[in-house]
Amino acid sequence: MDTCLSNQAALSFLPSRLRRQSGDGGGGGGGGGGVFSLPAMRKVQYRSMVVVATAGQSRCEPGSSLNAPLELRSSQGRFLRSVLLNKRQLFHYAAADELKQLAEEREAALARMALSSGSDEATLHRRIANLKERYCKTAVQDIMYMLIFYKYSEIRVPLAPKLSRCIYNGRLEIWPTKDWELESIHTCDALELIKEHVCAVIGLRVNACVTDNWATTQIQKLHLRNVYDASILYGYFLKSASLRHQLECSLSDLHGSGYLKGPVFGSSFTTGAAQISSAKEQLRHYITGFDAETLRRCARPRTEEARNLIEKQSLALFGAEESDETIVTSYASLKRLVLEAVAFGTFLWDTELYVEGTYKLKENGNAEEQENRSI
Repeated sequence: MDTCLSNQAALSFLPSRLRRQSGDGGGGGGGGGGVFSLPAMRKVQYRSMVVVATAGQSRCEPGSSLNAPLELRSSQGRFLRSVLLNKRQLFHYAAADELKQLAEEREAALARMALSSGSDEATLHRRIANLKERYCKTAVQDIMYMLIFYKYSEIRVPLAPKLSRCIYNGRLEIWPTKDWELESIHTCDALELIKEHVCAVIGLRVNACVTDNWATTQIQKLHLRNVYDASILYGYFLKSASLRHQLECSLSDLHGSGYLKGPVFGSSFTTGAAQISSAKEQLRHYITGFDAETLRRCARPRTEEARNLIEKQSLALFGAEESDETIVTSYASLKRLVLEAVAFGTFLWDTELYVEGTYKLKENGNAEEQENRSI
């Protein structure tokens, strides 16, 4: 079905902590609103409810457990996994608390380092700050991963497990397909481009019939990994470009109604009716008007944490070995993987934006590029 169910411009993650404390008396549990004003108490109370998450039901058919290819390395990530499994309605409050605590701990370490500058303890506090920075980077990436995982769970799509679990006698199959659910998160304009991307990278005709999806094909494992990585970046790019497009359309509406004077986004448009018409064009045509710098900026993860998450997810899914092994699979399984990857990029963009509201992420780029921007 080609219809779009929703247009999720951003993650509807979280009401404010103050609103929760004053206005929400529900949520179950005996702690009430005060639980959220005391993070340490909240952790003790939540973590007493931790249970062991079991593996998926069988092979590539995950059950209700929190089955994901990437293993969480931090206590914050494992804690959020247990909250999601046992107290789902409290997940975003817990995630917000963890982000706030990480930000405060990092700032405190940096402040102590600055205060000790020039003293005998300067070296010690500099080392402590560096260790805290590395610890926080691991923890915040785990939190981001769990926020992404939550978005998949909202549309009832289990992440594909490690592909080694899905390959038998050289044949790869992933269940369930979940195409409709994975397509439902995108706007109609974006979905049209995504379907073309899927068909292009897996070699399936755009207008292929349902039975063609179950035909078998062959693909090298290394090539499949490259396709997966590229599809994550494609989803990230489309989300960035789509929101930029929507913003320009909104600004052109204001300009046309007389509420906004002057050019919209500089030289992106002309004037008057031509300006509005240009902003209202389809996403496909809008993207073709990007210059090289805009394309690079939209397609590249803005932060190091986002870039690292892409690498970690790919490594967890495909393994460390870059094998040229040829895999026999169905077009349906390939489509499932590509749609999942596009969704991962879309959710990653949302998550990155949400996290930066509390915790400052590190800009993705080499030292020379950052220096040029500062100049």
